[in-house]
Amino acid sequence: MSQLDLEELAEIELRRDEEEEAAAVPGAVQRPSTAPTAGQDPALSPSHPFYDVARHGILQVAGEDHVGRRVVSFSCCRLPPVHELNHRRLLEYLKYTLDQHVESDYILVYFHYGLSSRNKPSLHWLQSAYREFDRKYKKNLKALYVVHPTNFIKVLWNVFKPLISHKFGKKVTYFNYLSELRVHLKCDQLAIPPEVVRYDEKLRSLRTGVPLPPAKTPPPRPPLPTQQFGVSLQYLKDKNQGELIPPVLRFTVTYLREKGLRTEGLFRRSASVQTVREIQRLYNQGKPVNFDDYGDAHIPAVILKTFLRELPQPLLTFKAYEQILGITSVESSLRVTRCRQILQSLPEHNYAVLKYLMGFLHEVSRESIFNKMNSSNLACVFGLNLIWPSQGAAALSALVPLNLFTELLIEHHGKVFGAQDACGEPGAAPSPEASPRPVRLRPLAAAGSLR
Repeated sequence: MSQLDLEELAEIELRRDEEEEAAAVPGAVQRPSTAPTAGQDPALSPSHPFYDVARHGILQVAGEDHVGRRVVSFSCCRLPPVHELNHRRLLEYLKYTLDQHVESDYILVYFHYGLSSRNKPSLHWLQSAYREFDRKYKKNLKALYVVHPTNFIKVLWNVFKPLISHKFGKKVTYFNYLSELRVHLKCDQLAIPPEVVRYDEKLRSLRTGVPLPPAKTPPPRPPLPTQQFGVSLQYLKDKNQGELIPPVLRFTVTYLREKGLRTEGLFRRSASVQTVREIQRLYNQGKPVNFDDYGDAHIPAVILKTFLRELPQPLLTFKAYEQILGITSVESSLRVTRCRQILQSLPEHNYAVLKYLMGFLHEVSRESIFNKMNSSNLACVFGLNLIWPSQGAAALSALVPLNLFTELLIEHHGKVFGAQDACGEPGAAPSPEASPRPVRLRPLAAAGSLR
């Protein structure tokens, strides 16, 4: 079949999709507006190198999956009509954004709803784009989730089948409803366009034949006495005889310092969901965990990140979020001083834990000739594990200041934290260089044993 025939077939299928959606889900097919600013990041600066494309909100980097892999989403409903978008620029913007994340494992979510005959890129452009995304982009892509697929996707798959390897094809998963996606991702962190959410609600209503009742949130269950994940720092302190450094953090740091500092790509790699959940269950039940049994230094690294990510409030606190976003507007020579000022507002406990963690990450960065993880690389991994907004997901434009702030804490650890301690500021946390004291857990006496 010729390229022209394929283009025509794709156009037919796309129009058929639109007709079927219009008949089955009234009001579902919406034409893209001539100025689709609904998805625009309010913090996006006109000086952004791809402002002409980024302003549409087509691409979002929002949160992480259950094992700490960065999630990038592409929303077709944000695509403007073809005559209003330079698709070459769109491709360059895609590569520009992915370049910041492809060195680590990542997930791509494709929201198909909203693609129409008016905003669809040509199949020739899609084929060219696929060829430009070489092994650099495909190697660490762990999953491609296609949400709300239609007949057009089947045509697209036939076009790309000769180009797609069997290995890459196994990474593709189709989800008919957002509820299926939620099994794999934390959808509250995803920047899902409201149009996609409304369309999904209509689809689910049609499936059941009755209007969807308002969702009821079950009352929260009290944590286990030995709970380690998903509870506050204060809860952990109270349950562990006043210890400031949470047991999971201390155990993982101790293990990695002894056996993982020179592991290449430390904190960049992911682990199986099953393994992570098994270790979380053991910790939460007060049972011992021996990381030697798993034979992989990346596993305690993932557990450490998971612990931070599941705190009810970020370690740097919601209150500090807006202050941290302003770090890029501070003159370079004054940024360390500004970091110290921001940290002064942290609760004493948060400051102590942060100092302990940053001291360890500084150690990791000093071994970057072996582990390839300098302070900048570590900051890219830890930025969104230390701070996130109280509502929704962090905007794409927020990544630069969040990562910069984290990098300053790691790179200038001695200046940022040492100066405050000298001035009597809170945070006299035990140094990670010191031999950790045994942690006595009331109901968790043997938890985290490293044997």
